[in-house]
Amino acid sequence: MKTINKLKKKHLTQLHKLYLAEWWTNTRTLEETEIAINNSSIVIGIVDENDDLQAFIRVLTDYVFKATVFDVIVADTARGQGLGHQLMELVATHKDLQKVKHFELYCRPEMADFYLSHGFSYEVGGMSMMRRTTL
Repeated sequence: MKTINKLKKKHLTQLHKLYLAEWWTNTRTLEETEIAINNSSIVIGIVDENDDLQAFIRVLTDYVFKATVFDVIVADTARGQGLGHQLMELVATHKDLQKVKHFELYCRPEMADFYLSHGFSYEVGGMSMMRRTTL
């Protein structure tokens, strides 16, 4: 397995296919996927020996105060190999993120233990998440 920091067109299509297989991303179009990736601060993929995307993560950040982790995803066929942990470590040690004070994300309750194992906590200084949805 090899780490990449830029997605080729092939990888973008493979990422979209991974998105379509998950309930939380299955309505994303290929066009929306491309826009999101192009506007992310950091993208990290893990590819296999055939250069096929097996795992992915992206970050939006100001490089000082906040970095929000999005779209931690591992292909069904590659799960159980520690790729999710590897992605989280790659973000935590990324050279461009070393000054960031707070890494944030949101997840489903069943994934909380995974993120707790990477140093995330529920302690957010009394803050509440809020959302405004556009039509």
